[in-house]
Amino acid sequence: MASTHSSSPAPGSQPERLIIATRESRLAVWQAEHVQQRLKSLYPKCRVELLPMTTRGDELQEAKLATEGGKGLFIKELEVALTDGRADLAVHSMKDMPAEMPPGFCLAAITERDDPRDAVVSSQYADLSEVPAGAVVGTSSLRRASQVLERFPGVEIRPIRGNVNTRLAKLDRGEYAAIVLAASGLKRLGLESRIRSYLSVEQCLPSAGQGALGIECRADRADLIAAVAPLVHAGSSICVRAERAVNRALGGNCSIPLGAYAESWAGTLRLRALVSSPDATRIARAEATGPADNPEALGEKVAELLRERGAAEILAALDA
Repeated sequence: MASTHSSSPAPGSQPERLIIATRESRLAVWQAEHVQQRLKSLYPKCRVELLPMTTRGDELQEAKLATEGGKGLFIKELEVALTDGRADLAVHSMKDMPAEMPPGFCLAAITERDDPRDAVVSSQYADLSEVPAGAVVGTSSLRRASQVLERFPGVEIRPIRGNVNTRLAKLDRGEYAAIVLAASGLKRLGLESRIRSYLSVEQCLPSAGQGALGIECRADRADLIAAVAPLVHAGSSICVRAERAVNRALGGNCSIPLGAYAESWAGTLRLRALVSSPDATRIARAEATGPADNPEALGEKVAELLRERGAAEILAALDA
């Protein structure tokens, strides 16, 4: 389908106008503006504009995403804008991207990953080890909740929804003793000073793609794929592809407490992953290394190891 706002330039030519669809949250707008500035630097004569949108996921402030349709609720409206030509590109946090891309769409670029770790924010405690038994720790992520419970079984985990500033406000009102958020989001919003401590990847495996941005477009827009190609970060892309392959092989969505983290060096990829029951009573872990030129194969291998170590039973219990 041709764009309604411009004719499609030939692949390799300089784009004249690009419209980026984005959620309206401060973090999403920051991410879109970051990509906007990079595209303006690449194509100084190009008009790069934002199309802010409210998504179903943003409207469900207090509902559990897992029961309402998952993380895809944050991107469906943006994909409609891509389909009907109101926008050319959409920028997402990779950790919010469903494991399977919908037909007709593609990930044109995965950018250089920022800090992949989770961060602890608290007005009272410097670290989760200081949080007393029975105190409330807030997180919207089953993955974080299960790993925090495994290491700090005395705390009470409660869901917390809303954008970053909404969550911080709930913490500041005393509703939570501490909350756990993605470090990259806090840093992008200039809120690094709120971070009291970090959870290392050994303590809490990140979500697949955490810290990286993805640029989505229609799969039939070769011109756009070529235009954003300079924003692809090869090392981060390889790692994120491996992590997403684990998620995809296990049918991953935000109802599964699944962590995956890959590191690349000298042509080799190391991938760690886990699947946990929400209460952390059952955890399957796996790790493997392989050639960096086939990250999906490594992800599928680690997913199979997870199944052998009990992930299939954990996932079956979640679906029951």
